Amino acid sequence: MGAVSFLVAGMGAGTALAQEVNLYTTREPGLIKPLLEAFTEKTGIKVNTVFVKDGLGERVAAEGQNSPADVLMVVDFGNLIDLVDRNVTQPIQSKVLEDAIPANLRDKDGNWFALTMRARVLYASKDRTNIDAFTYEELADPKWKGKVCIRSGQHPYNTALIATIIAKDGPERAEEWLKGVKANLARKAGGGDREVARDILGGICDIGIGNSYYVGLMRSGAGGPDQQKWGEAIKVVLPTFANGGTHVNVSGAAIAKNAPHKEEAIKLLEFLVSDEGQELYAKANFEYPVKAGVKADPIIASFGELKVDPSLLTDIAKHRKAASQLADKVGFDN
Repeated sequence: MGAVSFLVAGMGAGTALAQEVNLYTTREPGLIKPLLEAFTEKTGIKVNTVFVKDGLGERVAAEGQNSPADVLMVVDFGNLIDLVDRNVTQPIQSKVLEDAIPANLRDKDGNWFALTMRARVLYASKDRTNIDAFTYEELADPKWKGKVCIRSGQHPYNTALIATIIAKDGPERAEEWLKGVKANLARKAGGGDREVARDILGGICDIGIGNSYYVGLMRSGAGGPDQQKWGEAIKVVLPTFANGGTHVNVSGAAIAKNAPHKEEAIKLLEFLVSDEGQELYAKANFEYPVKAGVKADPIIASFGELKVDPSLLTDIAKHRKAASQLADKVGFDN
């Protein structure tokens, strides 16, 4: 299978070789394969990959002390924190990781580390709007009544955004804001972020919120000619909070609690935040590097300078449940 292979089911920690590392991930294997091959070429350490679509934390917990997992790689900071809450990670200290990753994008105890970012950005009609700057708070401005498209309020991308509003402004102001956003919707909240761009092209709405990397997927043609038209129809603006920066979510990784190859696992994470690893990782899925000074893909770089909101992801995560309850309370998806 080459340098990047798949772990044999049921393989115990004791059967592994010294110069290898076992990666459990929810990320598509094809997406991360180039990174893992580059790591193996650079270090000689073989990467065995297990793709786990759902229930990664449950699986590692069930495997217990005999789990062969070394590195746990997931998308969404909520999933990273859930791994810690399940007690399937271990804290590590690495100056390389600490120097490369801003403090607000990693666990203060070293249990998890962000590896790439995706910004929650404004999609705006090129034909019907002329927006150069925007705040998330403006989504509730009555001037946008009937002109906003967005996916479900219960989707993790949006609960994280709502949770940040709660963290910054408190639950009462967050509820007022969310009611204002709902009042401005052009259609029922739902679909995906790419459908927001589709509906802007179709004239259903003028603005919407979506993740930055979807624009890369659309404009690059990766999603086909129709999606390319959707991506070209929108202008992308990097919004900020009125008292902060641009909201981001992350992909990231943790070292498994019972990692049989802890040293090799740390080397893998350190490679992923190196200049080479960051460039490969960020361009693989049109994500932002977490390390300063590493260039994003040209499509993503064209949006302008990303000024990441300084809120701690761990603080935002504390309000995720309240954000979900708030979306239900105001009937956001109804």
